[in-house]
Amino acid sequence: MHYDYGVGQPLTQGPVFDQIQLFKSGGHSRFHTSAFFFYCGESSRAVPSLLIALFLQIHTVTMASTQKCAVKGSCAPEAVPKGKIRIYSMRFCPYAQRTRLVLHAKGIEHETINIHLRSKPDWYLEKNPLGAVPALETPCGHVVYESAITCEYLDELYPEKKLYPTDPFAKAQQKMLLEEYSKVIPLFYKIPMTKNEGQDVSALEAELKEKLSNLNKVLANKKTKFFGGDSVSMIDYLMWPWFERAEAWELKHCLDATPLLNNWILQMKEDPTVKALILSSDIHKAFFSSYMGGNPNYDYGL
Repeated sequence: MHYDYGVGQPLTQGPVFDQIQLFKSGGHSRFHTSAFFFYCGESSRAVPSLLIALFLQIHTVTMASTQKCAVKGSCAPEAVPKGKIRIYSMRFCPYAQRTRLVLHAKGIEHETINIHLRSKPDWYLEKNPLGAVPALETPCGHVVYESAITCEYLDELYPEKKLYPTDPFAKAQQKMLLEEYSKVIPLFYKIPMTKNEGQDVSALEAELKEKLSNLNKVLANKKTKFFGGDSVSMIDYLMWPWFERAEAWELKHCLDATPLLNNWILQMKEDPTVKALILSSDIHKAFFSSYMGGNPNYDYGL
């Protein structure tokens, strides 16, 4: 059977489409370039548009996981395609991971451009004067930054699957807990950095253990598996990235006396969104080692 893929026509059937779906589903090793040639003997004019369509679909799928960082001097990206949203990220940034978790959990079509945080492109600083990640950009050119703000923005812009509670008080409770958690985050960084300088970290570790114990008490009082209830919600995604890195940053022992928090970690690792984005401790450790050495390899593993 002949399928004529004219310019502008959707690639929605046939063996090439089947191969693309296989690629999207994770069957990279079985993706066959022979599918390109299926149509060559049948319609020479189908080949150029076929190649374009295949490239565009594969590029869209792989951008988030394979794109290297944009650096100073790089060309500015084109406008965000209609019907999508763009995240400016960095693969190892826990703050950017918050937003990527929300994008994935809500099933939002998006594209990712990673930014080299030690060599930021001028065009990115024009979009986000702070130069930090994450930032979101819409097709109409609106730019939103700061991780917690981007996550709430997405929850409101795409209300089909709400991650924050609709009840105002329940939402306020999550935001109050997030405010408390913001005081925990600096210790995740300060302990390994102080240790790297050869200084004693026992007092800092004691402080972190106390704060983690308080989080354990929150779960005990709520009597739920997650911080927002019996299922994963916004607060869980906002807190998760630093716990994903706890082992790589040699902080796991600070969780020894927090059984409910440890159970939360296990439950989060089973969440489909967390599973889709999680990096191994070895990968986190390798990047963090380069970061602590003063020369962070933002493209590690690519």
